[in-house]
Amino acid sequence: MTKAILVDHTGGPEVLSFRDHPVAAPGPGQVALRQTAIGLNFIDTYQRSGLYPVQTPFVAGNEGAGVITALGDGVTDFKVGDRVVYQGQIGAYATERLAAADRMVPIPDAIDDQTAAAVLLKGLTAYYLLFQTWPLAKGETILWHAAAGGTGLIATQWAKALGATVIGTAGSDDKTALAKAHGCDHVINYSTEDFATRVREITDGRGVDVVYDGVGKTTFEKSLDCLRPRGLLASFGNASGVVAIPDITVLARKGSLYVTRPTGLHYLGQRAALLEGASLLFAAIANGSIKVEVNQTFPLAQAADAHRALEGRQTTGSVVLIP
Repeated sequence: MTKAILVDHTGGPEVLSFRDHPVAAPGPGQVALRQTAIGLNFIDTYQRSGLYPVQTPFVAGNEGAGVITALGDGVTDFKVGDRVVYQGQIGAYATERLAAADRMVPIPDAIDDQTAAAVLLKGLTAYYLLFQTWPLAKGETILWHAAAGGTGLIATQWAKALGATVIGTAGSDDKTALAKAHGCDHVINYSTEDFATRVREITDGRGVDVVYDGVGKTTFEKSLDCLRPRGLLASFGNASGVVAIPDITVLARKGSLYVTRPTGLHYLGQRAALLEGASLLFAAIANGSIKVEVNQTFPLAQAADAHRALEGRQTTGSVVLIP
């Protein structure tokens, strides 16, 4: 028996229920984990609310770190006692759980469990966006929305290390200062400034090569105005609501623009791709290119409070739940 956060029906943070939950022995290809840290991500709120449909009831959460306590048949790459981290495996909000062995990533000795749980999903998101969705080249200019958030702080540092000029947005003076300290050459407070106008000023009217937007509905149209001709908008999240394009010719009018909606499933679905991305991420942490900020922790039992803080834009950096 484990303690877990279950969702019996979709809705607001109040539907998160902390209670006992049974755990079976690991089946073929599975490992059993005693979890030590659990990452909080916006996808958790999308699944809880019903925006991303999941059959109920389910254990919430998609990212965690811990120690392997048992192996299922056919698992040969790990042993009991190994420290591992994973992302994209729903059911993370629990003290113990089963998970697919082929989605486990070994944690390097130099990285603690809280850092690993805080960084893997967000860091791999930054990885595929910066290296694959738009292979970022030295000298290019990007705009990253919510630059003081968990993914933003990782990605802007990484982009700067790759030689890009980095423009970020944030919603308060404290957050703009945090983003400035983590790789952004310019930070725009979108609460007090028109970010599209400022981007054009910063780039002498040219626009940026690529916009990375995890905010969604409230930033989408103005993000298009920030792009140079044939630039790319990578819309990878819906924090403010889902984006719709009723008239696709807007992309032609604004410069023959490209728009994509990438997900980790399609970039990291193969184990080799997962391990390659994790290796580059951990190397960037080890060499100091990325400093991971775990700025808030909550006991697992207070997951609803953590969701309220995340959705209310009251967090910076990464949030970790402690089982």
